[in-house]
Amino acid sequence: MNVSPLDLRQQRFRTAFRGFDPIEVTAFLSAVADDYEQALRETDRLRQDLAKMEAVLNEHREHERNLRNTLMTAQKLSDEIKEHADQEARRVIREAEGRADLLLEKTQLRLDDVQRDIDGLRLKRREVETSIEATILTLRNTLEYVRERDADDKILLHQSRQSPEAPPADMMSRDARASSH
Repeated sequence: MNVSPLDLRQQRFRTAFRGFDPIEVTAFLSAVADDYEQALRETDRLRQDLAKMEAVLNEHREHERNLRNTLMTAQKLSDEIKEHADQEARRVIREAEGRADLLLEKTQLRLDDVQRDIDGLRLKRREVETSIEATILTLRNTLEYVRERDADDKILLHQSRQSPEAPPADMMSRDARASSH
């Protein structure tokens, strides 16, 4: 049974012998109606507040859901970026290693070329040294030969003195030897 504050104010009781004081009962019912009315207003206000709070709570829950979704998306994006960066780093490292290997190979080939050039130059040096030594030996032998010839010519010049009309014998032999060489 729903009793409103108005019902409490309008409620009338029969009077009976030795019953309650009607003024007192009316005053009490009026006070109860006022309290009941105030309680109903408070209940209505609390219901409105509850509805507002539920709306705010729902809004906060929606924000929380959005934040969670945003965080999950950000985490996924972060993971993807990290994975992409790792892949890119591995690619850069592979390329750098490839370039380093290529550079090392080119350097090794260049080193081999330089070593061959050095070996070739050493061989040419030995050939030049041998040629110079042979030339020196030839010149030494020639010099010794010339010195011996000069010594032989002086000995022959001193030994035979012939008449001024006839050429000396050693000159003839020298001319004969010179023409034979």
